[in-house]
Amino acid sequence: MRNTPFIEEFAKKYTDNCFEVSQMDRSLFEEYGVKKGLRDKSGKGVLSGLTKISLIESSKEIDGKTVPCDGRLLYRGYNVKDLVKGFIDDNRFGFEETAYLLLFGKLPTSEQLEEFNNILAVSRYLPTNFVRDVIMKAPSKDIMNSLTKSVLTLASYDSNVSDLSIDNVLRQCLVLISVFPMLSVYGYHAYNHYECGDSFYIHRPEAQLSVAENILRLLRPDKQYTELEAKVLDLALVLHMEHGGGNNSTFTTRVVSSAGSDTYSVIAAALSSLKGPKHGGANIKVVEMMNNIKENVKDVNDEEEVEAYLKKILHKEAFDNRGLIYGMGHAVYSISDPRATTLKGFVDLLATEKGLHEDFTLYSMIEKLAPKVIASERAIYKGVSANVDFYSGFVYNMLNIPHELFTPIFAMARIVGWSAHRIEELINVDKIIRPAYMSLVEEESYKTLADR
Repeated sequence: MRNTPFIEEFAKKYTDNCFEVSQMDRSLFEEYGVKKGLRDKSGKGVLSGLTKISLIESSKEIDGKTVPCDGRLLYRGYNVKDLVKGFIDDNRFGFEETAYLLLFGKLPTSEQLEEFNNILAVSRYLPTNFVRDVIMKAPSKDIMNSLTKSVLTLASYDSNVSDLSIDNVLRQCLVLISVFPMLSVYGYHAYNHYECGDSFYIHRPEAQLSVAENILRLLRPDKQYTELEAKVLDLALVLHMEHGGGNNSTFTTRVVSSAGSDTYSVIAAALSSLKGPKHGGANIKVVEMMNNIKENVKDVNDEEEVEAYLKKILHKEAFDNRGLIYGMGHAVYSISDPRATTLKGFVDLLATEKGLHEDFTLYSMIEKLAPKVIASERAIYKGVSANVDFYSGFVYNMLNIPHELFTPIFAMARIVGWSAHRIEELINVDKIIRPAYMSLVEEESYKTLADR
C-alpha cells in the first residue's frame, strides 16, 4: 500500500489524542444505568426483540428465584439433542433437514427434504469465471475477508439485488447457503497456492452429496473422506447453525436488515461480526492454548501439573498472557452448553479413529479442571462449563481443516440462522433498530482557525 510508513507515523502521533477524547470514567456506565454489551451484571441480555426461531435455556424460575440448570437449545421448538438423535439413529446427514426446519418452521417429509436437497444442489453454482476473476484475485490469509468480498461481489450478478420481497430474499439466502462452502474453500486454496506456494485444487461439488461431504471433497486434494469424518462435521454444522437472536452476528443481521439493506450487504455485515475472536474465532484460541499446554507441561496425564499450568494461564503468566482459559464459560450457559455435551461423544469416536485418544483425554481433563480453577481464582456470578468452541477446534484439527477455515466453517453453518432471522425481521418489524446512547458532550465556544 502506498505511503504506508507515512500513514503509520501519523496514526501513532494521534493515538494519544484518541484516548484523551474517547476514554470515559467506567463508573459513569453504572451511574447512568448503561448495560455494557447490552447485558446486566448477571449476564442477562437486554430484551430487544422477539423470535420464534430458537430458544436458549440456562436457568429456571423456582419460587421466584433464578436457578441455573443444564443448558438446552431448541430449534423451532425441537430440542437439538432430539434432532441429532433422530438423524444419527437413521444414519442420515442432518444439515439439510435442520436448515429446512429453521427456514420453514417444520420438519420436512421425505419428499420435502428431497426437493430441498435438489434446490441446494442446483444452487451450488458460481457465475462464469467468478473463481478466476474474484476469488483468485488478491488472495488473503484471512478467509473471512475473502468470503465477505465474494459475497458482496455476488450482488453485482443479481438483477434483483435490492428487492426485499420475501420470495426474493429467500432465493438469495438459499443461494448463499449453497455457495458458502465453495467461496470459503476456494478462497483458502487460492491463498494456499499464491501465498504459500502449494498446489492449487478446484474440485466441483457433487449434487448427490451432503453439505458436509462436499466441504471435505472440495478441501482435500484426493477428495477422499471417511463416513465418520463427514458425519462428525455434519453434526458440528448443525450445532453451530443457530443460537438465538442475541448473539453478536445474528443481532448484526437484524440491525442491518432493519435499515432496509440488501441480503448480500446484510450477510457481509454478519460475517464481519462473526470473524471477531470474541465470537467465531474462539475455537482457534482453544487449539493454540492446547498446543501450548502440551509444549509446557511435562506430563499431561498428571492432573496436578496440568492444574498448576491452568492457574499460570489464569494469572497471565502463560500462553498469551491474557488470563483466559479459552473454551470455558459462555455469556448464557452456566452448568452446561448442550452443544458441547452433544458434540463430545462423537469427538471421542473420531479421536479413536484418528489415533488421538490421548489428546481427547487431555481435553476431558481440562474440561473437568478448568471450572474448578476459575471458580477458585475469580469472582463469578454463575457457573463455568465448557462451551462448543472447546471441542469444535479439536474436531476441525482432526479433520485436517486448516486454521484459516475454522471460522468460515462456522459461517457455513450460521448462514442458515442468519437467513431465518433476516426473514423474520423483514416480516415482523418495519422500524430501524436505533438504541439510545447517553451523551457526555459539553458545548464548547467556537474559535476561529487563527485563534486556536
